[in-house]
Amino acid sequence: QVQLVESGGGSAQAGGSLRLSCAAHGYLPLCMAWFRQAPGKEREAVATIDTDNTPKYADSVKGRFTVSQDNSQTTLYLEMNNLKPEDTALYYCAADNRVGSCVRPHSSYYYWGQGTQVTVSS
Repeated sequence: QVQLVESGGGSAQAGGSLRLSCAAHGYLPLCMAWFRQAPGKEREAVATIDTDNTPKYADSVKGRFTVSQDNSQTTLYLEMNNLKPEDTALYYCAADNRVGSCVRPHSSYYYWGQGTQVTVSS
């Protein structure tokens, strides 16, 4: 049974840091990615590690967030620094095994974690 288990969400003040983790159980994904969804907004891509092992980021988080993966490539991390109130959202981990770039819309990811809340106060 495939499971994506996220952890590490919480509350922080603006300028603070949080670290998210996502562990894939029962599954070795080709692609893993972080998405987020704020209330009343569409789910948006945040970061992924592409098939050439290069990290890819949404423009809104570049220079502040760092995505990484463990050697087994079954755990994805998201280090979030210099957090802003607009980073407040439910953060989801996603995984998929379809061939191709990992930079793809949320509709192209098959497996999803339960989501972890990140709240940033000003």
